Amino acid sequence: MDRYLIESPHTPDDCRKVVKSVYTQHFLNNCDWGCMGGVHKSWVIIEAEDEKQAMLVVPHVLRNNATAIKLVKFEPGMVKDWQE
Repeated sequence: MDRYLIESPHTPDDCRKVVKSVYTQHFLNNCDWGCMGGVHKSWVIIEAEDEKQAMLVVPHVLRNNATAIKLVKFEPGMVKDWQE
């Protein structure tokens, strides 16, 4: 499976409602939040078969504005022959 970073922005005005909704769906501990630093987004890293499947685990209140970013860890063998 691939790993995905799900980034879900929300407005400062919606912050409490969004966090409370995620809490009631028992998803709160899966997320990291930037709200207390003035960045109204949440992030979660999950494993999924593809981007579409990754988005299905995002609570509905976050899904409309969320993006799924496929993650990769580069290893030395992957990059040693790259041309400058």
